[in-house]
Amino acid sequence: MEQDGNTPLQYNITLTETEKYDLDTLFQFQLDKEANYLAAFTAKDPNDKAAYIEKYAKILADPTINMKTIKMNNTIVGSVSRFLMEGDNEITYWIDKKHWGKGIASTALKNFLTLENIRPILGRVAFDNVGSQKVLEKCGFIKIGRDKGFANARQLEIEEFIYKLT
Repeated sequence: MEQDGNTPLQYNITLTETEKYDLDTLFQFQLDKEANYLAAFTAKDPNDKAAYIEKYAKILADPTINMKTIKMNNTIVGSVSRFLMEGDNEITYWIDKKHWGKGIASTALKNFLTLENIRPILGRVAFDNVGSQKVLEKCGFIKIGRDKGFANARQLEIEEFIYKLT
């Protein structure tokens, strides 16, 4: 249930620094086939835990990346981060599929954007990931363009929408 279409009822959503011990839980979330399909631009092999842990250990050590663990009532439910790609600040987030539709992503991203005040910031989303598009729009992002890229989760090139928050 959501209140005002944005704020989850009965949920205490918090952001904490992502720690190495969070990675096992976050790894499990990205194993879901439907979540991978919608995220589209994922790891070549989402089942390769060693590669996942290695990649995210480097991310956690990189001072240019701001990664937070999303918790609901003190339980890990996802992550959100800001990173640089080709000179642009971009955001990415992932919510455990069993918590989709509860307003957690919107609340967590809004909270993250109050901590992360670098602007402009971009968000990219697969053309058919309507849920993620709605999250970006609820958080004030405006669709500014389109691009195409190879989506590992689909094994083909697909269109993605580019959103911007200023």
